[in-house]
Amino acid sequence: MFAEERQQLIVGLITASGRASVTDLAERFSITTETVRRDLAALEAAGSVRRVHGGAVSPDRFSTNEESILVRTDQRQPEKTRIAEAALALIPQDRTGSILIDAGSTTESLAELLAARTAATAAISGPAAELVVITHSLPIAARLSGEPGIALHLLGGKVRGLTQAAVGQSTVEAARRIRPDIAFIGTNGIHAAFGLSTPDPEEAAVKAAFVQSARRIVVLADASKLDAETLVQFASLKDLDTLITDTKPSQDLADALADAGVEVVVA
Repeated sequence: MFAEERQQLIVGLITASGRASVTDLAERFSITTETVRRDLAALEAAGSVRRVHGGAVSPDRFSTNEESILVRTDQRQPEKTRIAEAALALIPQDRTGSILIDAGSTTESLAELLAARTAATAAISGPAAELVVITHSLPIAARLSGEPGIALHLLGGKVRGLTQAAVGQSTVEAARRIRPDIAFIGTNGIHAAFGLSTPDPEEAAVKAAFVQSARRIVVLADASKLDAETLVQFASLKDLDTLITDTKPSQDLADALADAGVEVVVA
């Protein structure tokens, strides 16, 4: 096999799975690890992949890369709905207690399902105790505002246009003064060594405050977030209770999650 042909196949593999390790590529193509590294160097120079420790990832996985909430809402929607359905099952049906819903496209799917469920329950059983829902996301607040059975608390702050979420010191301080029963957290990356991360420092500060404040931490992350590292870490795997995703994590990530005592739910 010519080097050019092999390199095209490597790009295809990395595009399909998001990343590939040097050892896996060496075994797959029956070549030395040195040859794999030369291939990856050539592909990185061409802008086709981005080299990381132990292998390479898709070029769109730069540590500061972040798409707007409007773009992300339309991506991987079936997978996000399945994740949201699994998360909804963790919220008490009796509409008591408190939850926090972080900003994000998958957490927006959870808010959508929660609104539909509470409306249906109210139509059948009438007024009852309200579930306290806390968020700093404008789209989530807009969706849940006025829904029967939900007492909405919106955390204020400077609104970041890209994510439509409140950020800044006032948001962090408000987050530190609450103790919700469950926090449903979104993330841009979850990695065996680096933990949970997001590209923006202000978003990271708010997420870190959420993780430190809640009694139980449930992370919602579709397959594109697994094994990804972005610029700012906001939590370690040991901070988590449950990860809900749509595909089985890689062996490295699965082992790290098991060592940290994290429950993994594949929706």
